[in-house]
Formats: sequence, C-alpha cells, structure tokens
Amino acid sequence: MEGMEGGSSGGGGGGGGDGGSNYYSLRPSRIMNEDILFCIDVDPESLLEMKVSGPNGRPITRLDSIKQAILLFINAKLTINPDHRFAFATLAKSPSWLRKEFSNDVESANEALRGLTATQATGQADLTNLLRVAAYEAKKSRASNRILRVILIYCRSSVRPQHQWPVNQKSFTLDVIYLHDKPGPDNCPQEVYDSLVDALDHVSEYEGYIFESGQGLQRVLFKYMCTLLAHPQQRCAQELVDLPKALTKKSPPTDTVPEDNVPVSGSQ
Repeated sequence: MEGMEGGSSGGGGGGGGDGGSNYYSLRPSRIMNEDILFCIDVDPESLLEMKVSGPNGRPITRLDSIKQAILLFINAKLTINPDHRFAFATLAKSPSWLRKEFSNDVESANEALRGLTATQATGQADLTNLLRVAAYEAKKSRASNRILRVILIYCRSSVRPQHQWPVNQKSFTLDVIYLHDKPGPDNCPQEVYDSLVDALDHVSEYEGYIFESGQGLQRVLFKYMCTLLAHPQQRCAQELVDLPKALTKKSPPTDTVPEDNVPVSGSQ
C-alpha cells in the first residue's frame, strides 16, 4: 500500500499564501497472513467442569470448551481470510507438538483436536521451550512473508509458569487466555496471571492480548476467543478494547417521562 498525502488550507479566500497547509502521511504497510500456533494446557485442571452441561446432562470440561472455542476461531478466521494457517501444541511440564504442520484445512484441525487429552499432574510449566519453538517458526513464517502468533490457553490456578527469554528478542505475538479457579488457600491465580503478563510483555512483537476468567462460563471463553480474531497488525492497545458492548436497557428520553414515573436504573 503506497503512502498517501493530503492537506488542508488554514487561511481564507483565494488560496491564501499566508494561510499555510498541514500535511499528513500514511506510512506504507502490508497486512501479512498469519501462522497461528495454539498451545493448550493439558494439566488435569483442564478437566474441571464448566458451569454448563452437554446433551443428557453430560458435564462439559474446560478442555471440551477449549476445543469448541478453537474450532469457532478457526472457522471465523478462515471466513475473514482463507490464507491463514494453524498448528497445535500441548503444554504439560514443557510443550509438545500435537500437529506441527501449519495448515488451513478445517478437518485436519478438527482431527488434531479430537486427539487432545489431559495428562497427569506435572507441576510447574516451563514456557521457555515454547518461546524457542515460536521464535524458530517465526523465522520460517517471515521467509514466506507471513507473521507468527502463539495463542496460549492456560488452566492452572496454583502453579506459576516460568520462562527465560531475552527482553529485546521479539519476533512473534503472544496472546493468552487464562481459565482459573477462584482464589483460595491452595490457589494463587493473581500470581499466575502476573507471570503470564510478564511473559507476554517480554516476547510480543505486536500488541498481545491476555484475558482471564474464573467464572467457568463457556460464553466468556467464546467472547475472548472472538476478540482474538483481531489481526495483531491492526490492533489497538488492550485497555482500549471495548467489545462486545454490554446490552443494557435504554431509559426513555427525559422529556417524555412523566414526573410521577421516573425510571430507576439498576444492575442487569
């Protein structure tokens, strides 16, 4: 996309030599196709139940919901641009490939997710190898005029992840969704969250987003996943994200409300 220039005259009449002009310029930019690596936490905490039931009252776990959310994301992302590609890894103590080849085939993604299962408890997760793999894959993506993004979905409430990474090495974007329990004697979700924020700040080339929820609601997970559809090169800062808008009742205009029937606002 070529740079564009424009101007606006600040003076009156006749083209005004005294008025001057203010010029602006849009720098050339190119929005690249994405290679997106999903890394899913397979600690036993991923098997905790959500606050929703499936057919015949069957419990739905975090891992079940994560699989649904990822498929929702993939189908929506490919509708926007069919040239995006996806790969999958799991996170126990360290990451492992679930499907290494990046592909835009939905059925291939569905097959990979069907084989996704939880492991036994592994204690503290080390994100260092995940970041190394991502940096290596990012070089390959750049060689193909693409960018790499890692979407980490983390489920542990009592164990902080660790990582070691150079502060000035940023070659990919990291997004995080953190599903956790409420704080308690055996849990420290705030400390875990802070560690995840620290990792994101250390590695993200573009604006990385992090979302957390301890509510156990599928719709919250799906909302966060839909927000991550935003391309890293087209994002605003996370604190400016105000989507989706809350659905609230609109009060009638003041001049149409009788004095003896003034509405009282309340929580929805």
